[in-house]
Amino acid sequence: MATLQDITVSAAINLLSAFAFLVAFAILRLQPINDRVFFPKWYRKGIRSSPTRSGAFVSKFVNLDWRTYIKFLNWMPAALRMPEPELIDHAGLDSVVYIRIYLLGLKITVPLAVLAFSVLVPVNWTGGTLEHIKNLTFSDIDKLSISNIPDGSKRLWAHITMSYVFTLWTFYVLYTEYKAVAAMRLRFLASENRRPDQFTVLVRNVPPDPDESVSEHVEHFFCVNHPDHYLTHQVVYNANKLATLVAKKTSLQNWYTYYHNKYERTSKRPTKKTGFCGLLGSKVDAIDYYSSEIQKLSEAEAAERERVINDPKAVVPAAFVSFKSRWAAAVCAQTQLCRNPTIWLTEWAPEPRDVYWNNLAIPYFELSIRRLLMAVALFFLIFFSMIPIAFVQSLANIEGIEKVLPFLKRLIEVKSFKSIIQGFLPGIVLKIFLIILPMILMTMSKIEGFSSLSSLDRRSAGKYHLFILVNVFLGSIITGTAFQQLKSFLDQPPTEIPKTVGVSIPMKATFFITYVMVDGWAGIAAEILRLVPLVIFHLKNTFLVKTEQDREQAMDPGCLDFATSEPRIQFYILLGLVYSAITPVLLPFIIIFFAFAYLVFRHQVINVYDQRYESGASFWPDVHRRLIIGLIISQLLLMGLLSTKKIDKSTIALLPLPILTIWFHRYCKGRFESAFVKFPLQDAMIKDTLEHATEPNLNLKAYLKDAYIHPVFKGTDFERPQLICEEEDNPLVPTKRTSKQNSEAGSTSGS
Repeated sequence: MATLQDITVSAAINLLSAFAFLVAFAILRLQPINDRVFFPKWYRKGIRSSPTRSGAFVSKFVNLDWRTYIKFLNWMPAALRMPEPELIDHAGLDSVVYIRIYLLGLKITVPLAVLAFSVLVPVNWTGGTLEHIKNLTFSDIDKLSISNIPDGSKRLWAHITMSYVFTLWTFYVLYTEYKAVAAMRLRFLASENRRPDQFTVLVRNVPPDPDESVSEHVEHFFCVNHPDHYLTHQVVYNANKLATLVAKKTSLQNWYTYYHNKYERTSKRPTKKTGFCGLLGSKVDAIDYYSSEIQKLSEAEAAERERVINDPKAVVPAAFVSFKSRWAAAVCAQTQLCRNPTIWLTEWAPEPRDVYWNNLAIPYFELSIRRLLMAVALFFLIFFSMIPIAFVQSLANIEGIEKVLPFLKRLIEVKSFKSIIQGFLPGIVLKIFLIILPMILMTMSKIEGFSSLSSLDRRSAGKYHLFILVNVFLGSIITGTAFQQLKSFLDQPPTEIPKTVGVSIPMKATFFITYVMVDGWAGIAAEILRLVPLVIFHLKNTFLVKTEQDREQAMDPGCLDFATSEPRIQFYILLGLVYSAITPVLLPFIIIFFAFAYLVFRHQVINVYDQRYESGASFWPDVHRRLIIGLIISQLLLMGLLSTKKIDKSTIALLPLPILTIWFHRYCKGRFESAFVKFPLQDAMIKDTLEHATEPNLNLKAYLKDAYIHPVFKGTDFERPQLICEEEDNPLVPTKRTSKQNSEAGSTSGS
């Protein structure tokens, strides 16, 4: 069990590393050569340009004004200066609501910490019971936990009372935040400028028709069932292979540019090897090689493009259908179109930059199979990941290793070695293990077949949250208890084992303290430094950039990693809720993380990150649901812990809490969730009326013409299907099928 000295070593290491990152950031951001790395968003908006300095040549690369270094921390108040409405216009609602989650963590944990340290810490510290438990390893930090209170003591009623206070305060914060975000979303949608997705729905599982193509079938269906509102449509092509060829060609063109620029600088023809990663094979002229490869890919691309356009099998049973008004699109997206609920499925179309085109070609039936397989795969991933988690916990509980492997005791007992292992190594090992996990989970979400980047992020965030909940939280408690109290488990009778586990759970706070410092403090400091983008930018700027356009392409601001960052916030709030009534000493470390992260990410959203999409904060119901899950877990753990402390009627006293929490969640779901899944027809009609009054001559069809064309077809002569004339008076549009039947009937009567 980590001692106070171990925690101090960990805190010193992480504070020093975080401080070093902050100092490096404060200095690097002032240098003119790094301006595009730390302020790329303003460059993309055309508001900022490369700083020009007169004087020495070195001033173009290094800031020689010593006065600016005195105020090197002025980025902190600057990050808080922009008001929220202006920040929404600048960065979008998704980014603003995301950083509000950090503020939400502060709103929950700060009052909990004040109450816990005022009431529960004195009660725990004066309990004086850990010293009387045989074969139990503990530290001074554990004396601040509920484990230090004797079994059956009336002091435990203070924890029961405070758990109600903590729950009610969390209810209040969650309700007010849900209400505020829902109002922000509705205001955002009502005030938002015209966008193609406001008029468009995605129609999937279009039923096959033997007499008509998918395009004709979609057109006739909506002309008949939405005769006054249907405007146009765009069928979906399976252009995944074509997109692969285009991406490969782009990569080769980048290499061609690199070698061509190198040739211009040195006047010497560059060479490369044609084998694996340019390390094996015969040596050839690099410029000629890439020119030849680009020519071959161009021919293959043209052939594949022609095949996709002309092959009926390349058209998948899905289409983007656009309407003449937002009201009509809202009606179509939120109603059932056919008596068979498995065909003509409609949903709001993602905005064009949010569409994940690769998954639109997946048949609807196959989606169900894919999601079942990925659910099974996720179960096995979580289950087998317990092995490395258990290994990490073995590092965090050295006393357990000493009991099982006594020959390592001499090495482990070295004071400095022991402090580093217990105070720092477990958190950093677990952090390294979790780096590759988001890529695996995102791949699984893509296999599941979601049609938008925002839904992929939300789905991956759900998987990541489940993983860290089961493995990092529950796994840490279970495996850590097993290692730490192994000898007690073997010596005690079975009836005493739950009591030992109950005492050990609060002691896991020391591991989570080190985890918060490594994953939180140091991680956020590394986030603002942007070391990897900084190195990549300067490498590109050195070898590839020749023009201002090249420099713009080399400047990649990145975007918020919602799929990873949001579950991490949920995890820290979960730790705060669980340990607020058990071991409150964890709360200050979590508060520091939330305050630091809120400041850093506000700065990043203002100056750095560029959104890939805008979903209007549609992820908030998932955030609320996971917070509710964390609250219920904290209540159940406290209930189980107190049941081992032999306090009468503790379970009965705490049982209303999870029931009340479930009721609260259902109430909030019914009260606010519709704002995130539906669009009010009243608001749609208001926007349509205002638009018709201000822009009576708007050509909506021209505006929507290329909105939902696959990116590989943009900029080319793309042949679109002929549409029925808008002036058609008869709403019952004749189809090839009915025309064929009429001709057969006519020939029969004639004979």
